[in-house]
Amino acid sequence: MYAIIVDGGRQYKVQEGQELALDYREDVKPGDVLTLDKVVAVGAGEGLKVGTPTVAGASVTASVLGTGQGVKIDVVKIRRRKNSRRHTGHRKMFTKVKIDAIAG
Repeated sequence: MYAIIVDGGRQYKVQEGQELALDYREDVKPGDVLTLDKVVAVGAGEGLKVGTPTVAGASVTASVLGTGQGVKIDVVKIRRRKNSRRHTGHRKMFTKVKIDAIAG
């Protein structure tokens, strides 16, 4: 059984037992349970339920494993012939979850 969910403006295809990195959430701690209600489609075997825009009564529950940081992105700005250089970096935070159950 699988489901397609929407979180943070992106769609994810998830299955039970799968680990997933979602957008960072400050209000959750490791061990908490998230309920994701924006389910676009639910598929099981040959059957597929597609919502308009979401499937009524469908939800995905996930347990929070922790937070982390993604790979570093280097930002370099150079102005030619002016000896002007700036180098900064950024690492995006994420929340790691494990999909427990798909209902719907």
